[in-house]
Amino acid sequence: MHLGIDFGTTRTVVAVSDRGNYPVLTFFDSAGNGWDWFPSVLAEKDGELRFGFAALDVATSPGWTLQRSFKRLLTQPELSPGQTVRLGGSEHTLGDVLTGYLAALRHAIATQSNKPEGGELSTFHALVATPANALGPQRFLTLDAFRRAGFVVHGLLNEPSAAGFEYSHRYRKTLTEKREQVLVYDLGGGTFDVSLVRMRGAHHDVVATGGVGTLGGDDFDQVLLTLALDELGLPKDSLTPAQLGGLLDRARDAKEKLNANSRRVHVDLAGLELGEDEVTLTTGDYFDACLPLVDRTVEALEGVLAAAQESTTSDELAGVYVVGGASALPVVARRLEESFGRRVHRSPYPSAAIAMGLAIAADQDAGFQLTDRLSRYFGVFRERDGGKDVAFDPIFGREERVPARGAERRRIRRVYRAAHNLGHYRFVEANELDARGLPHERLRTCGDFTFPFDPALRATSLDLKGVPVRRLERAGPLVQEEYSVSDLGLVEVSLKDLETGFERIFTLGA
Repeated sequence: MHLGIDFGTTRTVVAVSDRGNYPVLTFFDSAGNGWDWFPSVLAEKDGELRFGFAALDVATSPGWTLQRSFKRLLTQPELSPGQTVRLGGSEHTLGDVLTGYLAALRHAIATQSNKPEGGELSTFHALVATPANALGPQRFLTLDAFRRAGFVVHGLLNEPSAAGFEYSHRYRKTLTEKREQVLVYDLGGGTFDVSLVRMRGAHHDVVATGGVGTLGGDDFDQVLLTLALDELGLPKDSLTPAQLGGLLDRARDAKEKLNANSRRVHVDLAGLELGEDEVTLTTGDYFDACLPLVDRTVEALEGVLAAAQESTTSDELAGVYVVGGASALPVVARRLEESFGRRVHRSPYPSAAIAMGLAIAADQDAGFQLTDRLSRYFGVFRERDGGKDVAFDPIFGREERVPARGAERRRIRRVYRAAHNLGHYRFVEANELDARGLPHERLRTCGDFTFPFDPALRATSLDLKGVPVRRLERAGPLVQEEYSVSDLGLVEVSLKDLETGFERIFTLGA
């Protein structure tokens, strides 16, 4: 069974590639109610973790702590599978938490969903979505957790790139020779991504990508929560964790009920013991408070257009495709229509468009092909001027193409004579470079490795990071660094002594 899985911040959506159809799976909770998503939540008590609907079932039970939007843990500055996170009253490794959630998802697909007959648990093949601005460690950790949970992962696709397949499947007639480019605007629960995609027949080429890695529907929920507390005259720190979590859920429900004709926002407070049973606000006040968040997404969108200005103009756009659960907020459509008019198309299934696009891409008979981009800068810091200064060596730009599965990779090499006994490589990724060419936005270390240039260090059991780096008295070995991007969007590095053949290979982010 081939699946498209959109692992979201608040909800995970799964679509199936089924003989030219791409239905979204319905999951059933313990009461037998059907939902088009599996909740991205967990609950903890005395070290025990429960996930999805099982977590919601115990959310109000004594001793249990509900953790919402735990996927945002993937955006932490220092990220690794063994990183410890505190959930409720216990600590767990982040890799184990993600694997546990995805194992629960896999079990729910097999036993608590309307999956087509014949889809055996052991043959769940998946294409998985990741935020376009996700850096290497986040991508690797996601891939590793899916595989540890028992999925056969065939690829990682950037979320807006996946939604582009759903657009061309649904709105094929809007594409012409003069208008073959689409801006995919993806506002999810925890991240915002935008990609400009050129669509020529069945081939999709991502021209440019941008976004805001820490902006999503959760932030719009917090705006409404803050307005509700202001109306009640209550400071946020006066609420218990249970009251605060309950109010946040009620705010999200109220937000999701809004439509273009709504004039009031009604936040239900019954049972929260906040002194009132309901708070009512005008949609005008709420939308005004949300507008700075929406404007940040529009700035990112305009940045993508500016980056691709040599290949497109706004007049050449076939459309702006609006997807992601948070994009349903009416203020989003209004703001986009101010700039793009009738070319704004909102997916009829905004929360499911990415999963459906993944399922379409997984359908080999559909014939779609994608050329995606690395969507981040990658490089390494090096000494210069005999160790007096440090410079950044950019290896790959954010527009670097990600090769198709099985295709030949482009390889970049650096060859030099080593000047030290030990090489200490500090690899970094970033979403942007400043005017001096230095990484500065969402800078993250994705690898910190040592390579012994001195042959005497190659047989030692010492931790080489504790060995002092010193200059050699004479020229060291001839060394080659080789870099390539895998079909999963991960950077792979080979460090090799060309004279002896001694070599070490790393997948950065692992």
